[in-house]
Amino acid sequence: MTPRFAAAAPFAALGIGCAVAGGLASAVIAPHPTPHGAWAVAYLVLVGGIAQVGLGIGQALLAPAPPARRLVVAEVAAWNVGNAAVLGGTLSDAMPVVDLGGAILAVGLALLVLGVRGGSPDGRARWVRHGFQALVVLLLVSIPVGLVLARIGPR
Repeated sequence: MTPRFAAAAPFAALGIGCAVAGGLASAVIAPHPTPHGAWAVAYLVLVGGIAQVGLGIGQALLAPAPPARRLVVAEVAAWNVGNAAVLGGTLSDAMPVVDLGGAILAVGLALLVLGVRGGSPDGRARWVRHGFQALVVLLLVSIPVGLVLARIGPR
């Protein structure tokens, strides 16, 4: 396994796991869907799954050198603990937990951005860099929006 692949592997494995969990959750709630259940399915698939895979692969491809194992562990932990807090807090109507999860997600994104700092801007990686930056911006904007929606959403 190459060092760059090793850096992306935990993001990919946990992201795919979240997407599968979202699919399984969808099957479970299908007979009696609820707004919170539908939201949780979408959150698992999109934020826990697809976004996590994209962030991990983006960092692995864009970092000037393969990211250090400690950095990857911190990023993966922040992303998944933050997501668990947002999911658990929203489903249990515990807004302080949702807020804490949002803050942890922001820290995870900051670590990921730092991980790609100084990467080469060559033409080959330009589209990857733009995609990574767009994903980070989308997620950074969605965190505060999600925190507000968690407060005014269906009860």
